[in-house]
Amino acid sequence: MRVPNSTLRFRLRPPCPPLLFGILVLLPLLFFPAFAANQGVIEPGAKLELLAEIFGFTEGPAADAEGNVFFTDQPYNRIYRWSVADQLTVFHDNAGRANGLYFGKDGNLYACADLNNEIWRIDPSGKITVLVKEYEGKRLNGPNDLWIDPKGGIYFTDPFYRRDYWTHTAMPQDGQHVYYLSPDYKKLIRVVTDLEQPNGIIGTPDGKRLYVADIRAGRTYVYDILPDGSLSNKRLFASLGSDGMTMDEQENIYLTGKGVTVFNVRGEQIDHIEVPERWTANVTFGGKDRRWLFITASDSLYRIRTRVRGAH
Repeated sequence: MRVPNSTLRFRLRPPCPPLLFGILVLLPLLFFPAFAANQGVIEPGAKLELLAEIFGFTEGPAADAEGNVFFTDQPYNRIYRWSVADQLTVFHDNAGRANGLYFGKDGNLYACADLNNEIWRIDPSGKITVLVKEYEGKRLNGPNDLWIDPKGGIYFTDPFYRRDYWTHTAMPQDGQHVYYLSPDYKKLIRVVTDLEQPNGIIGTPDGKRLYVADIRAGRTYVYDILPDGSLSNKRLFASLGSDGMTMDEQENIYLTGKGVTVFNVRGEQIDHIEVPERWTANVTFGGKDRRWLFITASDSLYRIRTRVRGAH
Protein backbone atom coordinates (compact mmCIF):
# COMPACT_ATOMS: atom_id res chain seq x y z
CA MET A 1 0.00 0.00 0.00
CA ARG A 2 1.33 3.47 -0.88
CA VAL A 3 1.61 5.80 2.11
CA PRO A 4 0.57 9.43 1.42
CA ASN A 5 3.50 11.85 1.69
CA SER A 6 1.58 13.91 4.20
CA THR A 7 1.83 11.12 6.77
CA LEU A 8 5.63 11.03 6.67
CA ARG A 9 7.35 13.02 9.42
CA PHE A 10 10.93 12.24 8.33
CA ARG A 11 12.99 10.33 5.77
CA LEU A 12 16.17 8.37 6.38
CA ARG A 13 19.13 9.53 4.26
CA PRO A 14 22.15 7.45 3.35
CA PRO A 15 25.22 8.45 5.29
CA CYS A 16 26.83 9.56 2.01
CA PRO A 17 24.86 10.56 -1.13
CA PRO A 18 25.68 8.32 -4.12
CA LEU A 19 27.19 11.15 -6.15
CA LEU A 20 29.49 12.20 -3.33
CA PHE A 21 30.45 8.58 -2.69
CA GLY A 22 31.40 8.16 -6.34
CA ILE A 23 33.51 11.29 -6.29
CA LEU A 24 35.34 10.12 -3.18
CA VAL A 25 36.10 6.78 -4.85
CA LEU A 26 37.34 8.37 -8.07
CA LEU A 27 39.46 11.13 -6.53
CA PRO A 28 42.52 8.94 -5.88
CA LEU A 29 42.38 7.60 -9.45
CA LEU A 30 41.99 11.05 -11.04
CA PHE A 31 44.58 12.96 -9.08
CA PHE A 32 46.99 10.17 -8.19
CA PRO A 33 47.43 7.92 -11.27
CA ALA A 34 50.13 6.00 -9.45
CA PHE A 35 47.48 4.84 -6.99
CA ALA A 36 45.66 3.09 -9.84
CA ALA A 37 48.83 1.77 -11.45
CA ASN A 38 50.06 0.18 -8.24
CA GLN A 39 46.91 -1.89 -7.82
CA GLY A 40 48.23 -4.53 -10.20
CA VAL A 41 47.15 -5.19 -13.76
CA ILE A 42 45.10 -8.39 -13.57
CA GLU A 43 41.33 -8.17 -13.55
CA PRO A 44 40.00 -9.26 -10.14
CA GLY A 45 39.23 -12.98 -10.20
CA ALA A 46 40.92 -13.59 -13.56
CA LYS A 47 42.84 -16.83 -14.01
CA LEU A 48 45.56 -17.79 -16.45
CA GLU A 49 44.07 -19.77 -19.35
CA LEU A 50 45.97 -22.38 -21.35
CA LEU A 51 44.81 -22.02 -24.97
CA ALA A 52 47.00 -24.57 -26.74
CA GLU A 53 50.12 -26.67 -26.11
CA ILE A 54 50.86 -28.29 -29.45
CA PHE A 55 53.93 -26.31 -30.47
CA GLY A 56 57.70 -26.64 -30.45
CA PHE A 57 58.52 -23.24 -28.94
CA THR A 58 56.22 -20.23 -29.11
CA GLU A 59 57.44 -16.67 -29.60
CA GLY A 60 56.73 -13.21 -30.98
CA PRO A 61 53.00 -12.56 -30.34
CA ALA A 62 51.54 -9.51 -32.11
CA ALA A 63 47.95 -8.34 -32.54
CA ASP A 64 46.43 -6.93 -35.73
CA ALA A 65 43.94 -4.06 -35.83
CA GLU A 66 41.02 -6.39 -35.06
CA GLY A 67 42.74 -7.96 -32.06
CA ASN A 68 43.65 -11.30 -33.66
CA VAL A 69 46.96 -12.52 -32.26
CA PHE A 70 49.73 -13.89 -34.49
CA PHE A 71 52.64 -15.80 -32.98
CA THR A 72 55.50 -17.99 -34.12
CA ASP A 73 56.47 -21.61 -33.59
CA GLN A 74 60.13 -21.23 -34.46
CA PRO A 75 61.24 -24.90 -34.47
CA TYR A 76 58.44 -25.81 -36.88
CA ASN A 77 58.85 -22.64 -38.98
CA ARG A 78 55.24 -21.48 -38.72
CA ILE A 79 53.25 -18.38 -37.86
CA TYR A 80 49.89 -19.08 -36.23
CA ARG A 81 46.81 -16.91 -35.84
CA TRP A 82 44.57 -16.99 -32.76
CA SER A 83 41.40 -15.16 -33.78
CA VAL A 84 39.07 -13.03 -31.68
CA ALA A 85 36.59 -15.91 -32.16
CA ASP A 86 39.07 -18.26 -30.44
CA GLN A 87 40.00 -20.15 -33.59
CA LEU A 88 43.58 -21.34 -34.20
CA THR A 89 44.85 -21.46 -37.79
CA VAL A 90 48.19 -21.46 -39.60
CA PHE A 91 48.93 -18.08 -41.20
CA HIS A 92 52.28 -18.99 -42.76
CA ASP A 93 54.01 -22.37 -43.03
CA ASN A 94 57.32 -21.11 -44.41
CA ALA A 95 58.02 -18.33 -41.94
CA GLY A 96 61.79 -17.94 -42.16
CA ARG A 97 62.18 -19.24 -38.59
CA ALA A 98 60.51 -16.00 -37.50
CA ASN A 99 61.01 -14.81 -33.96
CA GLY A 100 59.66 -11.37 -32.96
CA LEU A 101 56.60 -10.00 -34.81
CA TYR A 102 54.92 -6.58 -34.96
CA PHE A 103 52.04 -5.13 -36.95
CA GLY A 104 52.48 -1.83 -38.78
CA LYS A 105 49.78 0.75 -39.28
CA ASP A 106 49.68 -0.40 -42.91
CA GLY A 107 48.20 -3.73 -41.79
CA ASN A 108 51.30 -5.71 -42.73
CA LEU A 109 53.08 -8.05 -40.36
CA TYR A 110 56.78 -7.37 -39.76
CA ALA A 111 59.02 -10.23 -38.68
CA CYS A 112 62.51 -10.95 -37.42
CA ALA A 113 63.21 -13.80 -39.83
CA ASP A 114 65.97 -15.76 -38.13
CA LEU A 115 66.67 -18.31 -40.87
CA ASN A 116 68.71 -15.88 -42.99
CA ASN A 117 69.07 -13.09 -40.42
CA GLU A 118 66.60 -10.71 -42.07
CA ILE A 119 63.73 -8.30 -41.38
CA TRP A 120 60.61 -9.19 -43.37
CA ARG A 121 57.35 -7.52 -44.25
CA ILE A 122 54.50 -9.99 -44.76
CA ASP A 123 51.27 -8.75 -46.34
CA PRO A 124 47.84 -10.20 -45.41
CA SER A 125 48.06 -12.72 -48.25
CA GLY A 126 51.39 -14.03 -46.95
CA LYS A 127 53.61 -12.38 -49.58
CA ILE A 128 57.10 -11.69 -48.23
CA THR A 129 59.33 -8.66 -48.85
CA VAL A 130 62.85 -8.62 -47.40
CA LEU A 131 63.56 -5.17 -45.93
CA VAL A 132 66.97 -5.72 -44.30
CA LYS A 133 69.52 -8.50 -44.60
CA GLU A 134 72.88 -6.88 -43.80
CA TYR A 135 74.70 -3.95 -42.23
CA GLU A 136 77.76 -2.48 -43.95
CA GLY A 137 78.07 -5.48 -46.23
CA LYS A 138 77.85 -8.15 -43.54
CA ARG A 139 74.82 -10.22 -42.64
CA LEU A 140 73.05 -9.43 -39.38
CA ASN A 141 73.59 -11.64 -36.34
CA GLY A 142 69.96 -12.70 -36.02
CA PRO A 143 67.25 -10.05 -35.55
CA ASN A 144 65.27 -11.02 -32.48
CA ASP A 145 62.58 -8.48 -31.59
CA LEU A 146 61.25 -5.28 -33.15
CA TRP A 147 59.04 -2.25 -32.62
CA ILE A 148 57.66 0.18 -35.22
CA ASP A 149 57.57 3.87 -34.28
CA PRO A 150 54.71 6.25 -35.22
CA LYS A 151 56.59 7.37 -38.35
CA GLY A 152 56.98 3.80 -39.62
CA GLY A 153 60.65 3.38 -38.73
CA ILE A 154 61.69 0.02 -37.29
CA TYR A 155 63.83 -0.52 -34.19
CA PHE A 156 65.16 -4.05 -33.79
CA THR A 157 67.57 -5.95 -31.59
CA ASP A 158 70.29 -8.09 -33.13
CA PRO A 159 71.78 -10.51 -30.59
CA PHE A 160 73.67 -13.66 -31.52
CA TYR A 161 72.19 -17.03 -30.60
CA ARG A 162 73.88 -19.77 -32.58
CA ARG A 163 71.28 -21.87 -34.45
CA ASP A 164 71.64 -25.45 -35.61
CA TYR A 165 70.02 -24.54 -38.95
CA TRP A 166 72.72 -21.98 -39.83
CA THR A 167 75.76 -22.84 -41.94
CA HIS A 168 77.90 -20.18 -40.20
CA THR A 169 79.13 -20.49 -36.62
CA ALA A 170 80.81 -17.12 -36.00
CA MET A 171 78.99 -13.89 -35.19
CA PRO A 172 78.82 -11.84 -38.42
CA GLN A 173 78.78 -8.41 -36.79
CA ASP A 174 81.35 -6.93 -34.40
CA GLY A 175 78.93 -7.00 -31.48
CA GLN A 176 75.31 -7.39 -30.46
CA HIS A 177 73.55 -4.12 -31.18
CA VAL A 178 70.24 -2.29 -31.66
CA TYR A 179 69.37 -0.82 -35.06
CA TYR A 180 66.93 1.67 -36.57
CA LEU A 181 65.59 1.35 -40.10
CA SER A 182 64.26 4.64 -41.48
CA PRO A 183 60.58 4.84 -42.53
CA ASP A 184 61.55 4.75 -46.21
CA TYR A 185 63.66 1.60 -45.53
CA LYS A 186 66.70 3.25 -47.15
CA LYS A 187 68.88 3.97 -44.13
CA LEU A 188 69.94 1.54 -41.38
CA ILE A 189 71.81 2.95 -38.39
CA ARG A 190 73.09 1.53 -35.14
CA VAL A 191 71.49 3.25 -32.18
CA VAL A 192 72.79 1.16 -29.24
CA THR A 193 76.24 -0.45 -29.20
CA ASP A 194 77.10 -0.94 -25.52
CA LEU A 195 74.81 -3.77 -24.41
CA GLU A 196 75.90 -7.35 -23.82
CA GLN A 197 72.91 -9.06 -25.48
CA PRO A 198 69.91 -6.89 -26.39
CA ASN A 199 66.65 -8.78 -26.76
CA GLY A 200 63.15 -7.47 -25.92
CA ILE A 201 62.18 -4.01 -27.19
CA ILE A 202 59.14 -1.69 -27.06
CA GLY A 203 58.45 2.03 -27.42
CA THR A 204 55.83 4.47 -26.20
CA PRO A 205 52.87 5.25 -28.50
CA ASP A 206 54.00 8.87 -28.83
CA GLY A 207 57.38 7.76 -30.11
CA LYS A 208 59.32 9.56 -27.40
CA ARG A 209 60.87 6.72 -25.40
CA LEU A 210 62.32 3.31 -26.20
CA TYR A 211 62.81 0.41 -23.78
CA VAL A 212 65.47 -2.22 -24.49
CA ALA A 213 66.24 -5.31 -22.42
CA ASP A 214 69.81 -6.57 -22.05
CA ILE A 215 69.00 -10.17 -21.24
CA ARG A 216 72.57 -11.29 -20.54
CA ALA A 217 73.28 -8.37 -18.19
CA GLY A 218 69.89 -8.74 -16.45
CA ARG A 219 68.95 -5.10 -17.04
CA THR A 220 66.33 -3.12 -18.95
CA TYR A 221 67.09 0.43 -20.07
CA VAL A 222 65.00 3.34 -21.33
CA TYR A 223 66.15 5.91 -23.88
CA ASP A 224 64.83 9.16 -25.28
CA ILE A 225 64.12 9.01 -29.03
CA LEU A 226 65.48 11.89 -31.09
CA PRO A 227 63.85 13.19 -34.32
CA ASP A 228 66.31 11.34 -36.57
CA GLY A 229 65.65 8.02 -34.81
CA SER A 230 68.84 8.02 -32.77
CA LEU A 231 68.70 7.63 -29.00
CA SER A 232 69.94 9.63 -26.03
CA ASN A 233 69.77 9.83 -22.24
CA LYS A 234 70.19 6.13 -21.49
CA ARG A 235 69.06 5.24 -17.97
CA LEU A 236 68.38 2.07 -16.02
CA PHE A 237 64.69 1.23 -15.92
CA ALA A 238 64.71 -2.12 -14.11
CA SER A 239 67.29 -4.54 -12.75
CA LEU A 240 65.79 -7.36 -14.77
CA GLY A 241 66.43 -8.48 -18.31
CA SER A 242 63.75 -9.82 -20.63
CA ASP A 243 63.15 -11.99 -23.65
CA GLY A 244 60.05 -10.20 -24.94
CA MET A 245 58.30 -7.05 -23.86
CA THR A 246 55.01 -5.14 -24.11
CA MET A 247 53.32 -2.05 -22.67
CA ASP A 248 49.81 -1.14 -21.52
CA GLU A 249 47.84 2.12 -21.69
CA GLN A 250 49.31 3.29 -18.38
CA GLU A 251 52.80 2.70 -19.81
CA ASN A 252 53.43 -0.20 -17.46
CA ILE A 253 56.15 -2.44 -18.90
CA TYR A 254 55.80 -6.24 -19.03
CA LEU A 255 59.03 -8.24 -18.92
CA THR A 256 59.32 -11.98 -19.51
CA GLY A 257 61.50 -14.92 -18.51
CA LYS A 258 60.33 -16.51 -15.28
CA GLY A 259 56.68 -15.68 -15.84
CA VAL A 260 55.70 -12.06 -16.54
CA THR A 261 56.88 -9.25 -14.28
CA VAL A 262 55.17 -5.86 -14.53
CA PHE A 263 56.76 -2.50 -13.73
CA ASN A 264 55.15 0.92 -13.61
CA VAL A 265 56.60 3.90 -15.47
CA ARG A 266 58.92 4.65 -12.54
CA GLY A 267 60.47 1.17 -12.72
CA GLU A 268 58.69 -0.14 -9.62
CA GLN A 269 57.39 -3.71 -9.73
CA ILE A 270 53.60 -3.72 -9.41
CA ASP A 271 52.65 -7.27 -10.43
CA HIS A 272 53.90 -10.73 -11.35
CA ILE A 273 52.11 -13.40 -13.35
CA GLU A 274 53.21 -16.95 -12.67
CA VAL A 275 53.31 -19.12 -15.79
CA PRO A 276 53.69 -22.90 -15.30
CA GLU A 277 56.37 -23.35 -17.97
CA ARG A 278 60.16 -23.53 -17.91
CA TRP A 279 60.44 -20.27 -19.88
CA THR A 280 58.11 -17.39 -20.75
CA ALA A 281 59.27 -15.91 -24.04
CA ASN A 282 56.99 -13.04 -24.98
CA VAL A 283 53.72 -11.16 -24.43
CA THR A 284 51.25 -8.90 -26.21
CA PHE A 285 47.77 -7.48 -25.72
CA GLY A 286 45.01 -8.73 -27.99
CA GLY A 287 41.30 -9.37 -28.27
CA LYS A 288 38.66 -6.94 -29.48
CA ASP A 289 39.16 -4.59 -26.54
CA ARG A 290 42.92 -5.22 -26.11
CA ARG A 291 42.41 -6.36 -22.52
CA TRP A 292 43.61 -9.93 -22.98
CA LEU A 293 47.29 -10.45 -22.26
CA PHE A 294 48.57 -13.24 -24.52
CA ILE A 295 51.66 -15.09 -23.36
CA THR A 296 53.93 -17.37 -25.37
CA ALA A 297 55.73 -19.80 -23.06
CA SER A 298 57.74 -22.87 -24.06
CA ASP A 299 55.40 -25.09 -26.13
CA SER A 300 52.21 -23.25 -25.18
CA LEU A 301 49.99 -20.21 -25.66
CA TYR A 302 48.25 -18.64 -22.65
CA ARG A 303 46.12 -15.60 -21.92
CA ILE A 304 44.80 -13.74 -18.90
CA ARG A 305 42.26 -10.95 -18.54
CA THR A 306 43.57 -7.56 -17.41
CA ARG A 307 41.99 -4.39 -16.06
CA VAL A 308 44.06 -2.29 -18.49
CA ARG A 309 44.30 -2.16 -22.27
CA GLY A 310 47.37 -2.54 -24.40
CA ALA A 311 49.15 0.65 -25.42
CA HIS A 312 49.55 -0.29 -29.09
